[in-house]
Amino acid sequence: MTPSGTAPRKTRIQALNEELILKAALEIFSTYGFRGSTVDQIAKSCGLSKPNLLYYFRRKEDIYVAVLEHTLHDWLEPLRELDPAGDPIEEVSRYIRAKIRMSRDNPKASRLFANEILHGAPAIGAFLKGPLKELVDEKASIIAGWIAAGRLNPVDPHHLVFAIWATTQHYADFDAQVSAVVGTPASLMADAERTLVTLLVEGLKPGPAVRG
Repeated sequence: MTPSGTAPRKTRIQALNEELILKAALEIFSTYGFRGSTVDQIAKSCGLSKPNLLYYFRRKEDIYVAVLEHTLHDWLEPLRELDPAGDPIEEVSRYIRAKIRMSRDNPKASRLFANEILHGAPAIGAFLKGPLKELVDEKASIIAGWIAAGRLNPVDPHHLVFAIWATTQHYADFDAQVSAVVGTPASLMADAERTLVTLLVEGLKPGPAVRG
């Protein structure tokens, strides 16, 4: 028996199958949307029988929420790593780079999440108001501390985080628009990363102290 209040430890096979299901589900949901996707499609895509898949997730809704929560966990990791003891400019620059690379490497997850938000976040609203808000508030307090110490120019910390999210995820969520305007050069994401770091970070660097 497992201790009271704790979930049984997953076997290696269980963990592997859940990973396969979530990867397949991301492909299906990002292609057909939640309403247009079926458990049968997901099962076929990941190579499991439908009864086997339903052993891990009882309903399509449960798979969908798991995909979104898995996406959020990965996306929020770079924000969790924002170090109050680090150099503010380096920390913010690292965060911007991590976010743009996530958009480059996993655009389907970004678009699926954006679609959920555009529909009012019915599946993960509680997560956004709970764990996500708590994390953003915590990191906003760190940024506010850097500003109070004169290590960054005065900006609203929450809106700085929103600006980073908006600009970096744009390249995943609006890929068709970006491609229509500039094409798909090999340097596209590297150019975007360099531009965003320059644009956002230069505005944060405090200028020389004004002498009275």
